[in-house]
Amino acid sequence: MLVLFETAAGYAIFKVLDEQKLQQVDSLWKEFETPEKANKVVKLKHFEKFQDTTEALAAATAMVEGKLGKSLKKVLKKIVAKEAHEQLAITDAKLGGVIKEKLNLSCVHSPAVAELMRGIRNQMEGLITGLPAREISAMSLGLAHSLSRYKLKFSPDKVDTMIVQAISLLDDLDKELNNYIMRCREWYGWHFPEIGKIVTDNLVYCKTVRKIGDRTNVATTDLSEVIPEEIEAEVKLAAEISMGTEVSEEDIANIMHLCDQVIEISEYRTQLYDYLKNRMMAIAPNLTVMVGELVGARLISHAGSLLNLAKHPASTVQILGAEKALFRALKTRRDTPKYGLIYHASLVGQTTAKNKGKISRMLAAKTSLAIRYDALGEDTNSEMGIENRAKLEVRLRYLEEKGIRRISGSGKALARADKYQHKSDVKVYDPSGDSTLPTTSKKRKIEEVEEGDEEEKPIEAKAKKVKREAPAEGEAETETPKKKKKKEKKAEETTAAVPAEMPKKKKEKKRAAEEEPKEELEEAAVSPVEETKEKKKKKKKVKEEDE
Repeated sequence: MLVLFETAAGYAIFKVLDEQKLQQVDSLWKEFETPEKANKVVKLKHFEKFQDTTEALAAATAMVEGKLGKSLKKVLKKIVAKEAHEQLAITDAKLGGVIKEKLNLSCVHSPAVAELMRGIRNQMEGLITGLPAREISAMSLGLAHSLSRYKLKFSPDKVDTMIVQAISLLDDLDKELNNYIMRCREWYGWHFPEIGKIVTDNLVYCKTVRKIGDRTNVATTDLSEVIPEEIEAEVKLAAEISMGTEVSEEDIANIMHLCDQVIEISEYRTQLYDYLKNRMMAIAPNLTVMVGELVGARLISHAGSLLNLAKHPASTVQILGAEKALFRALKTRRDTPKYGLIYHASLVGQTTAKNKGKISRMLAAKTSLAIRYDALGEDTNSEMGIENRAKLEVRLRYLEEKGIRRISGSGKALARADKYQHKSDVKVYDPSGDSTLPTTSKKRKIEEVEEGDEEEKPIEAKAKKVKREAPAEGEAETETPKKKKKKEKKAEETTAAVPAEMPKKKKEKKRAAEEEPKEELEEAAVSPVEETKEKKKKKKKVKEEDE
């Protein structure tokens, strides 16, 4: 039996001297306790050494993928094919199938073979002559690194860890710079407070303070290298009438040392920003074109890596960084946030408040495509990012000009874009259904009863009026036409006696006087009929009494 053994240095083929010992699997390890015992079990037949690391990597990758490499095929044809009757012991059953298919060699894979391989690996230095242990360990380490890089498709330019660290450091530097500058302004403000309002830029302020020192030196100091002439003249004028207190030379020395620190950190920050810009263009050029270096780096940092960011959908990229607001909105059943870190992108910043949500959604969709292309694509150009950004800018222009037009129809009318309103599907339990009390309250019932009574009263009042009108008509019958004439004369006299009254009152009285005779005539026409009825009733009563 022949044994195929793979090492980092090359392929080794051993000849098994005593095959009967392979049957005792449990006690086989005892035969490999020492190199002398191992040489009695197996003997080196051939060793094919790799020429360089590239060949070793190609052979290792072929073995990992279960393929037959060129170097292994050459060795098997050269050595094993001569002894075709011998079986070949191998560690990988999948590789054995490939060898049997291509070279027509019988391969063996069993627990005994696995134990034999373990024994050979323990005594490899004694079995393979001319290969020192130091050289084998160096070759193993080099091949392991090469194989790891191949598996991960390693590229030094694609390391996004540097971006995560750089953007974190940049944020830390900004915080420290703000603290240092505030302390410097407050500290030096006790000595020369007027300069704080004249020189507004923080870095220029520190450089000016560094140049001046004590305010008494302003008159003799040339500040033209740091600030313009107009501001320099204002500073010198303010120094003459300054309200600041006097400080010692030691205080000024400490303030100047703090200014040096601010200037150094500011210079390092600009250097770090340039480094971050270059790394972003190398690792994620399309993402950089879409949202910028800082926003892109913050997105990568928030997700952990570029590959993790590529796994997120566009909706997650849109609100990445606003997790707290999102969960608060879900908890309180309010509107979810429309943007997170992507809000600081230039495309979102230059839109109006009305269109920020739309643009952030569209930008997130295009950005997620760009991230996937950068993380998983083989090309490193930024053509896709430039093209998508141009589309977004055109879309933004349409939204700003309200140029959304209908696709169908005349194309002249503006399309109606209905406002999106989030409606939650969560149904809230209504506890009012559990109540056994009547739905209407007592007060409401009382009000309803009172309304019913009020509706009945007007009907009764109308009936009473009708009854009252009847006797009035009966009284009017007795009046004679002479009385009517007297009344008319009296009315005329009263009108003549009061000439100062308004013309409206006169008209009303005349109308009343004209309406009265008409009513009396109607009453007179009705009265004879009623009189005859009363006479008949009286006659009946008289007859009944006589009887």
